[in-house]
Parts: sequence; C-alpha cells; structure tokens
Amino acid sequence: MTAERTAIASVETAHIDALLARAEVLPMFTPEELEDAGNGAGRAARLAARLAAKQACLKLFPREAAINAIGPGDFTVRRDGYGAPQLVCDAKVRRLLDHYRLEGIALSLTHDGTAASAVAIAEPARVHVPLVGKIMYYLLPFRRGVVLENLRRVFRGRIPEREIVRLAQAHYAHYVRVVFEYFQYPRLSAVQRAALVRVENEAAILRAAERGRGVLVLTAHFGNWEVTTAAAAESHPHYRDKFHIVRRYLWPQWFYNLLANRLRRAGIGILEKKGSLDALLARLAAGEVVVFVLDQHAGARDGVEVEFFGERAWVFRSLAIIARASGAPVVPASCWRDTDGRHVMRFEEALPVIECADPDEWVRANTRAYTAALEPLMLHHPEQWGMWMHQLWKGAPWAVAKPLKRRIAERWLKARASFRGSA
Repeated sequence: MTAERTAIASVETAHIDALLARAEVLPMFTPEELEDAGNGAGRAARLAARLAAKQACLKLFPREAAINAIGPGDFTVRRDGYGAPQLVCDAKVRRLLDHYRLEGIALSLTHDGTAASAVAIAEPARVHVPLVGKIMYYLLPFRRGVVLENLRRVFRGRIPEREIVRLAQAHYAHYVRVVFEYFQYPRLSAVQRAALVRVENEAAILRAAERGRGVLVLTAHFGNWEVTTAAAAESHPHYRDKFHIVRRYLWPQWFYNLLANRLRRAGIGILEKKGSLDALLARLAAGEVVVFVLDQHAGARDGVEVEFFGERAWVFRSLAIIARASGAPVVPASCWRDTDGRHVMRFEEALPVIECADPDEWVRANTRAYTAALEPLMLHHPEQWGMWMHQLWKGAPWAVAKPLKRRIAERWLKARASFRGSA
C-alpha cells in the first residue's frame, strides 16, 4: 500500500475578483464549475476555493506539474448531493492516479472574506494479496525477477518497492485463480455462466459497427480473458459466430486445442495468426468483429518499434496494417475480475485514425496510438495483466546480433593480421 500524501494550498479572493472585473477567460475552470459558483456575492470566494483545491492537487504530483504535463484545468471540483467537494476524474486524471496507485483524492475546502484554502489527501489504492500469492512468490518464484523488473519499468519510481512486491504477489495469486476458474467453468450451469460476467459500455462497439466496415477490437491479456470472453459470448447469444480472435499456435497441441475448443463452443471463431489474412478480411467485410491481442513482443519481420510506457518496444504491426487496408474502426477493450468475483468486460470508444502520407509512418503512428490506449487499461488493475512474466521490452531483434557479428568479424580480421605478421 502506498503512503498517504497531503497537500495544502491557498488563494487570495482578491486575485479572483481582479480576474472577474476584467472579464477575463478563466481556463482553469470548467463551465460546470463557473456555473456552480453562481453569481453575485460569494462567487469569487467559491472560485478561489476551487482554485486552491486544484493547486493542492497539483502539489501531490510535483514531477508532472514541473514539466507542465498537468495543470489546474485538468482537475474538476464538483459538489456531491450533500454539498461536499469531490474531485471528478477524467481519463487523464484517472491514469495519473493509477500510475501512482491512488484510489482517489479527498478534498476539504474553506474560505472567508479574504482567502480560500484547500487540503488534498491522496488515498492509496489497496490490492488484496491472498496467501497463495505470497507462497508462490517465495517458494515457486517462476520468473520473479522478470515480473519485478517489468513492474519497476512501468511505475518508474512512483510507488515504493514494497508496493511493487505486493503487486507481484497479487499477480501470482491471480494466475492461480485463472487456472482454477478455467477448469471450474465447464461445471457451471447456464444461469451461473450468464451471471459470471458483466459487459460495460457495449454502446461503443455498436457505434463502431454502424460504420459498416466490421470492427477491430484491440485488447491484451487482461484478467481471465479466456473465461470472460466465453461467458460474455454465451450470455449474449445474438453475438454468436460474430466474434473472431486472432491467436497464434500454442505448445503443446493438446493445450492449444483445449483453449480453442472452449471458445468455439461459446460461438467465438479462431483465426490463426499466420495464413488467415483472407479469412480475416472476409469477416470484416461481413460486418463481424476481429479481436487482436497486442501485448506481446514482435520479431523484426512482424513488428514496429514504438513507445510503450515510456520505453521502446517491438509491437506487432498487423493490426495497423489491417485497419488501414479495411477501414475498420479499432475499439479498445479490457476485462478484469471485480471485487465481488464477477468478471467485467468493457469497451472503449473507437480510436481516431492518425493520417500520414507515408504508409510506414501511418503504421507506426497508429500502432503507437494502440499502445497508448492499452497503457491506462493495464494500470487500472495491474495485478491482473497477464504479461508481467514476459519480456515485452526486449529491444530490436538485431540490436544484439549486429554488434556481436561485428565483434566476431573484427576479432577474425585481427587474428588473420596477426597470423600474417608472424609468418
């Protein structure tokens, strides 16, 4: 659990009075905040209190505030039904909170005739670590070093090391529960399966489908996505045979068949990553949905180098190429296990296309947009992202090979010159 942080700020009411007297635009306030402050006596004091709250919130994130990554306008202060101040989290603020493992920010405001003050208290997020996660972490630490290094790479010193360890332990527990749920699923009744999953923001994918070019769903190894996908398909029979997942062959064969057959029985098609381009485009042309899992390291022939959590990573270019060729919108999606044990599948709004004249740059720019869309989804429930054990940031496949070949060649030339000199 991250430590609580508190910040205090104050604003002179006269400062707001001067701005209002000059009828200046107040970009630090939203139209809703300006309306809520009312008119007449007390307006300047109420706005000063909100500005003090925004400045206190900025003090909680000195790194981002120093480089102007965030400003007062990024924080919205609203009153709840009892008149108490609340911080409204948009996507940008929510990602910032997730990156610092914060559940939210509690506010306290006060003002008098001359000044307004605010206190902002960062409320740490709490991750439950079952005993099995601790046992796995200490006694069966499969790829523990990779897990810890990846967590440190993503959070970049924003959370203490003890929280990194807790997330790693919760991740091991998540994997144990994934296996248990997978083998438990066939034993559930139809009613139990339908109650197992909740679909959020389904309207986003329906709006994308209205364009008539099919839909490309961008996702990653979130939650127990095998069980969630099957349960969602069975609880929404009108989508049967309309969703298709692009996946590569897994070894051993029996394990791959087990996973594939489970999805096929639920009405979800399987498209092999290699050799299924024509079938994939045919599905899109028929107005159906094709799902891409885009959080694995790609080789030189299949990948493009883009930024992922602030570092360069090689990501599969296939989704961008197919999006460009088909014109199908790309809809991000994620799934996670909620605190009540149910699985949630959520769709986000379709990503805007980044237009570039050069085809290679088009692929690179839009692939970067895809990784940027995945990042906040991964931070939302980091212990349930399934790829912490994998090395996504391996670097270019030839980054090691070329220097190695050069050193071998140099040594061979030096040895040959030495031999000739001695002769």
